[in-house]
Amino acid sequence: MLGSLDLSFFSWDLLAPFVIKGFIFSIWLTVVATVGGIVFGTILALMRLSGVKLLEIPSAAYVNTMRSIPLVMVLLWFFLLIPFAIGRPIGAEMSAVITFIAFEAAYFSEIVRAGIQSIPRGQVNAGYALGMTYGQNMKLIILPQAFRNMLPVFLTQTIILFQDTSLVYAIGAYDMLKGFETAGKNLGRPIEAYLLAAVLYFFMCLALSKVVRAVQNRVQIIR
Repeated sequence: MLGSLDLSFFSWDLLAPFVIKGFIFSIWLTVVATVGGIVFGTILALMRLSGVKLLEIPSAAYVNTMRSIPLVMVLLWFFLLIPFAIGRPIGAEMSAVITFIAFEAAYFSEIVRAGIQSIPRGQVNAGYALGMTYGQNMKLIILPQAFRNMLPVFLTQTIILFQDTSLVYAIGAYDMLKGFETAGKNLGRPIEAYLLAAVLYFFMCLALSKVVRAVQNRVQIIR
């Protein structure tokens, strides 16, 4: 089977017209979903830790619901329901952005919550002893330390997020995998296209994993 591969297909000049657009979208979606997920996830984590039932219960329900549903199903829901709710289409790419932020926020929320809870209680009490409010305590004492501790886990979740961007094919968004699929169909070499896509995903995630390991070692040195 390997002997039948067309090695001339593995040419950037040949693939670039099909792949570059999807590659940019996959990277952009990963960055936007990571930033949006961390912001929304931090809000959810603070709501769950607030001790106020009116905030704690809905945030916990949201997180548990999102973490219990496959991402591809959530993608389909948002793609079909949002246009129905607002009365106009928003496009596959925008549906993917909204879905990924909403979905990843649930996972980032649990990371943030665990990071906050890892900070010794004595530091929390020290902040209150200085007359700080809950918000000031979180902003000045707890969150800076928690985010530093959580950075390797954030990056690991981002790698998973990048891998999951390939699922946007389900709603027709043009991501990196879709670019390779299109190249394979147009050039008549689908096996080579999927093989090259797998190799690229592997090396990109491997490189990012090494970055995570370096950051983790750096964080340990700081401690």
